[in-house]
Formats: sequence, C-alpha cells, structure tokens
Amino acid sequence: QRSHCGIPAAMEPATSNLWLHIDRLLHRSSPMAGSDFEPSPEIKEFLRSTCRVLVVGAGGLGCELLKDLVHVGFGNIDVIDMDTIELSNLNRQFLFRKADVKQPKAEIAAKFVNQRFRHAHITPHFARIEDRDAEFYRRFNVIVLGLDSIGARRWMNAMICSLLEYDDEGNVDPSTIIPIIDGGTEGFRGHARLIYPGMTCCFECTLDLFPPQTRFPLCTIAETPRNAAHCIAYVQMVQWEKERQGETLNADDPEHVQWVCDRARARALEFGIEGVNYSHTLGVIKNIIPAIASTNAIIAAACANEAFKIVTLASGYMKNYMTFIGDEGVNTQLVELERNPACVVCGPPMQLRIGSSATLADLLQLIAARTGLESASVSDGAGRPLYWRKPAAIEESTRENLTKPLTVLLTPGSRIAVTDPSSPKTVQCTVQFE
Repeated sequence: QRSHCGIPAAMEPATSNLWLHIDRLLHRSSPMAGSDFEPSPEIKEFLRSTCRVLVVGAGGLGCELLKDLVHVGFGNIDVIDMDTIELSNLNRQFLFRKADVKQPKAEIAAKFVNQRFRHAHITPHFARIEDRDAEFYRRFNVIVLGLDSIGARRWMNAMICSLLEYDDEGNVDPSTIIPIIDGGTEGFRGHARLIYPGMTCCFECTLDLFPPQTRFPLCTIAETPRNAAHCIAYVQMVQWEKERQGETLNADDPEHVQWVCDRARARALEFGIEGVNYSHTLGVIKNIIPAIASTNAIIAAACANEAFKIVTLASGYMKNYMTFIGDEGVNTQLVELERNPACVVCGPPMQLRIGSSATLADLLQLIAARTGLESASVSDGAGRPLYWRKPAAIEESTRENLTKPLTVLLTPGSRIAVTDPSSPKTVQCTVQFE
C-alpha cells in the first residue's frame, strides 16, 4: 500500500503526532516562553504556511536542517545550493541516493522532503548565492546557513545587513531585520550562532576568531616529509607545476586527483610513509576536514530549535554562540559575543585617517588592510566615481586619479563609498587627513 505521495505508507511520518508535540508548546503558556508569547493556534498556522525560511546549502548540514525544520513545523522553505551530488556525499547526506549522483543537490533534497512530508513545500534554487539579488533575500522571515566556507558566510552576512533600514535618528527599523542562524561543523566539532543584524554581533564582527587555514612549510614537504599529507602537498605544489606546466589542478577532476595520488604514493614509499590514498589526497587538495554525520545532526538540531523559538517566541532564544566539542566526551558552551563598534558591515561609517600627502592608491591600500576588500572601487559622497575597476571605460577614465593627492580629490571629513565584488554591501567611510 502506498500513500498519496508515492512512498510506502509505513514510511510516511505520523503527521498528527508531529503536531501533537508542537501543540503542547504553542497552545499553552510556559515560564520558558518569551514575554510577548501568547498561546494561540494562529502561531502554528503561521509556522506551517506563512513563515518563509531560506536554507543556504544542501550538503551534510543542509540535509539535516531541512529534515529538522520540517519536523518542528516549518512548511514553507526555500533551499539554495550551487553543487551537484557526488558519490562521496552519500555516506552522510541522507536525502540522496546513488541514482541522484550528478543531479543538483537543492532539487533532489527538495523533492525528497516534499514527498516525505504532507505539509512541506520546499522550493529549490540550483544557483550561486551571489546570483540572487536583495529582493530575493528580503522575502524571508528567517535565514539558516549550512555553509562550508568563511567567504560564503561573509557574503550572506553582508547581504542581510545591507537590507537594514534606519530612521532619522539612526535606529534600525525592526521590520527590516531578518534573523540569521549559522551552523558549522569540522569533524567532531561544531557551532550554532544566532545573529540579529544591526542589533547583535554579526559574522564580520568576529572574523578574527577564525584560525588561518593550515599551510605546510615548503622546506618541510620538499626535504623532510613526515606524513602522508606532506607527500600529497609536495606533488600538488611542486611536482604538478613541473610536469603539467600551464595546466590548472582541478580538485573536481578525478583524473587530476588520481595523478596526484599516484605520485604522492610513490613519494611516500620513498620516505617510508604510509597512509596515502585517494580520499586523503582529495582532502588535502580541497583542504577538507572529514565530515561526521553525528556532528551535523547535533548542530542542525540546535539551529532548527533556534529557528522555532525566534519565530514562535515559545522559548527564549540563544544568546548567541554555542560551541560543541565531541572529540573526547561531549562538551557544549554558550557564549554571548559582543558587537564590534568598528565593524565595516553592521557598524557606523568607518573612520579612515591618512596622511595629507597620500594618493588615492594609498587610500585603496589602507581600505584593503582595514576591510579585506582587495578589489575595491571608490565613489565620493555624491556617488561620482573616484576610481572604479569596472566597467572598462570608467576604469580607464578614473585611472589617473590613483596617483593624485587625496587633497585634490577630497576635503577633510569627506564621505566615500567603497564597493567590492566579494561583498554585496557598500562600505561607507569618512576620510580625515593627518
């Protein structure tokens, strides 16, 4: 016997039981609830039909997020992901099957969940996050991130912060705030954090908390490799350039990865080192930290729990950063991160102090050092280009400004606007001369 959605009836979840547990939270008062919480059946209807949630990423964490968000009652969910399914994903990304390999993750994940849950309406977007404009992101009530890179998180954080609107006194309009819930995992460790743009610490505020990526000293990998990773890194960094000069190493090309693996294995044998295999080679090339399914499940549950709480007010929400450490035993900690008053994304206009003899090129270097925006274009307070990198015609016409003294282009206290392809938000700066 099969249900209305084409899957065995025995596999279909007991929807009435799902709502039974949610009703216990939404239909009665609780000392744990927020001060504005009022028990009402309308909350469940809003949760199920009206509230729009965006899940960014449909990988290991994203699959767990979709499952958990539907289980806590959300019915109107969009998911965006640019990747397709690989065979190596199947051990932990449980919404996918072998027949789905090479298909878009977002589309297959949405199809699976829509078939599995009667109340779910999952809309997939097989696209890069940068391909969607501000109006796309403005339509959501909550955004949950299941990303695996700092760059993508920075972009999403800047985009949502750019949607904020302010009154004449500089106060944030609450109706323009879209809460961000960010989850991340690395092996047996993970985090969940809650961001209220313009009110609490944003992602950019704490960027310096992230450790730099691992880099191997070239002298070590070339002369005295001590482990399998050193052998792989040598082939990647040195041997590839020598033997396949002019060809870019593509970590998504199995032939390229196998080539590196074979030569790394030979180098490891020369130095009496074991442990070089295809999966390890791929991990070193892509700088991959092995994903643990149980860690994804724990962090996704924490994120879905926060989404439920901030939408329904049925319980106080997290303040505002939770870490999970499962290497040895289980350890969780909750820390309230504070806003950085000088944050270039959620803070006031940046104050730039520079010598009066400095040129516009010097100012661009200062901006890159302070903000990390290395491909910045600059406009004056009226929006006129001081130097734009694109389009080519404007770049050519404003190039001569790079060598001009700032005192010719700006007055003390002038406001400038800085844009960069790596960020959707325009950074406002005030320039003072020393």
